[in-house]
Amino acid sequence: MIEIEASPQYALVLHSVLGREGTEISRLKLEEAVGLTEALGVEIKASLSVTVREIKAGSYFGSGKIEEVSALIAEHDINLVVINAAIAPIQQRNLEETWQVKVIDRTGLILEIFALRAATKEGRLQVELARLGYERSRLVRTWTHLERQRGGQGFLAGPGETQIESDRRMLADKIGKLGRDLEQVRRRRGLQRTQRKRAPERVVALVGYTNAGKSSLFNRFTTGGVLEKDMLFATLDTTHRILPLPSGQQAVMSDTVGFISDLPTDLVDAFRATLEEVKEADLLIHVRDMSDPLNEQHKLDVLQILDTLGAGPNHEQAIIEVWNKIDLLADNVRTEMMDSAGMKENSFPVSCTRNIGLDDLRAGIEAELSKSDHIVNVTIVPKDMHIRAWLHQHGNVLSEDILEQGNCKMQVKLSSVDYGKLQTHHPQVFV
Repeated sequence: MIEIEASPQYALVLHSVLGREGTEISRLKLEEAVGLTEALGVEIKASLSVTVREIKAGSYFGSGKIEEVSALIAEHDINLVVINAAIAPIQQRNLEETWQVKVIDRTGLILEIFALRAATKEGRLQVELARLGYERSRLVRTWTHLERQRGGQGFLAGPGETQIESDRRMLADKIGKLGRDLEQVRRRRGLQRTQRKRAPERVVALVGYTNAGKSSLFNRFTTGGVLEKDMLFATLDTTHRILPLPSGQQAVMSDTVGFISDLPTDLVDAFRATLEEVKEADLLIHVRDMSDPLNEQHKLDVLQILDTLGAGPNHEQAIIEVWNKIDLLADNVRTEMMDSAGMKENSFPVSCTRNIGLDDLRAGIEAELSKSDHIVNVTIVPKDMHIRAWLHQHGNVLSEDILEQGNCKMQVKLSSVDYGKLQTHHPQVFV
């Protein structure tokens, strides 16, 4: 078999500056776009921010900027241009024809990364559904033979459907099939969530902007096994592990896909089966990269996406903030941040790489999960000592005394689920 080596991809990254965006903000957003492009494994030959005072309907950029970019393409032998903005299909097609290179916008770039990283069948299904939804509006760019028509049978059939109509119909069929497959995934995940609700362990979900350090925290607190890398969207598929708590009890921790500003709507919809797990969690842990100058904007982006999912503080869901990567801050900034966290409830400055603040965070997680717990006083007679063993296994025993008659008097903190089980199956202990 003869293997044909794919030609290398040399990219130019353009960040579109609209309105009054400061120079520093533009630089940071361009850096993020470069990071996203590098996540595809292509070589970045050049990058620049381009001020767009007026979006041109047919080409997005003005003629002067198009000529400037053409010169860069020729100078660096570029064959891929990434535009850090959402551009219309006709604009994409016209730019490709002018520059004679492949052009993708921010939505297309994120979809490419997700397609590259999807490791499970479910992840691939979700990415493919989002990609087809994106491509459906861009058939004019994708195909070069759309003006052709398929002839009908006999003189009554007319000229037949155009190729673009046929392709759209084929896409609609594929999207319909993928949608049905994902509906099965949603049902299966729904059953899994129902089973977890019946289990005594509560669910803690990690959320945050991509590359904030969720996977690092996940690996420090659990048996882990999740890829840790300084890379955007290093984690795509949701992973669950047991989270040991300081009292000896356990919770389930889930690591989810990272969020990002301007996350494509099609991608949010396609990944809803996965992201619904966030909505069902007992506690959200919002991991923030405090060394990122845009961390406040990223926080708003994450909260907005959570709100879209029907999750987060606006939906009465408990959430705590993890201020990660404090080891990368200057000493005075770190000291000020630690003081600020001390005055703010449910904010924990940590460094996952240096193991700073993780014990306090673990205790804070248990304290938040325990807010709805019940403290009960029970008396167990000798013949029911198996209940005592169950309470030690599932609850936090606060006190225990053996009485003269052999009875055991206990004060125990139980989760709402276990409290309900005790009431239902062993009501005699409350006497």
